[in-house]
Amino acid sequence: MAVAAMKAFDAAGPADPVAVRHAARDGRLTGQTAGLARGHVQGNLAILPRDLAADFLRFCTLNPKPCPVIGMSEPGNPAIPALGADLDIRTDLPRYRVWRRGELIDEPTDIRSIWRDDLVAFVLGCSFSFEEALLDDGLPLRHISCNLGVPVYRTSIACAPAGPFAGPLVVSMRSFKPADAIRAVQITSRFPSVHGAPVHIGLPEAIGIRDIGRPDYGDAVEVKADELPVFWACGVTPQAVIAASRPEFAITHAPGAMLVTDLRNSRLAAL
Repeated sequence: MAVAAMKAFDAAGPADPVAVRHAARDGRLTGQTAGLARGHVQGNLAILPRDLAADFLRFCTLNPKPCPVIGMSEPGNPAIPALGADLDIRTDLPRYRVWRRGELIDEPTDIRSIWRDDLVAFVLGCSFSFEEALLDDGLPLRHISCNLGVPVYRTSIACAPAGPFAGPLVVSMRSFKPADAIRAVQITSRFPSVHGAPVHIGLPEAIGIRDIGRPDYGDAVEVKADELPVFWACGVTPQAVIAASRPEFAITHAPGAMLVTDLRNSRLAAL
């Protein structure tokens, strides 16, 4: 869907994040956002009731690689002005996930009908930002060239718990030849607000991934014989934590269907 959406936005300018948000708001964009609004930060989403917000914020603070907070709403307010002047968190993602007691119950394209005055939205940095930096440096990303979702895996690495929130670290994988893997580490280390450097290289079984050809989210992507799988902390981690911790109610983004913000990727670079 993201490729079709990019073609639809060519005339208006695919680098316009407002156009992407409005397309999601109007129901014209319901799929992935990879490649849209090039140059702009995309974010993962977690929405929780106010009585759980402080514990979740502490969870993010204790686990900054998978959960780097780049924006947070006031209770009941769907706007986050720091991320976009006209942004409405209830409508401006292509697809959401609704959770009840840790069970996924719905994947709507609009959450206005279930919005509540006590809900707090957290927007977390997304690897799409550092992918742009990798591509700009000439490093190939096979999932993009093959028009696939990045493969994402639950690991055996436990996140640091906070209050009721505990669960496994989730990682995304991109494969590189060894020299390119070293360069990828150097590049992504400059972006701590969007997961930063990898958490693991090679030997997927060492972090509990039994079959790299069967990701838990996204699509399977080939790892060639002369390549190393490189794993980054992933913003889908809160979804695994919600499934494990079973809060009464939560909303997240659907994997790959991100919030496109007005922030520029270049502003998140540490160097």
